[in-house]
Amino acid sequence: TDKVHQTPTAILKGPEDKVQLNCSHTVPRYNMILWYQQSAQNTALKLIGYVRFTSPTVEDSFKGRFNVSGDAAPNKMVYLHIPKLRGAEDSAVYFCAASEAQCFTIPSLLYKNPL
Repeated sequence: TDKVHQTPTAILKGPEDKVQLNCSHTVPRYNMILWYQQSAQNTALKLIGYVRFTSPTVEDSFKGRFNVSGDAAPNKMVYLHIPKLRGAEDSAVYFCAASEAQCFTIPSLLYKNPL
């Protein structure tokens, strides 16, 4: 069966410490891994960022404090890095999810309109 695998399962760190979380999957044709944060104060899942193929993107609200990297292909590894923990603010449950990478083409960009 296809699976998403995240390590470590639990981690205990102090303020100013650095953290790396790892995520891999075995789903054929899935080339995107997304990272989410769920804090005790706000149980909504907040998107931290994602890796599409090998291209990383971090959401604006997490930029500068969190990094994502790696290869989102099956049986490869994607990483969530937190270089310096901010104590209670970063104390949360972190989830990774695998997804099919979406590819879009905008036809209007492919053809130059005549004047």
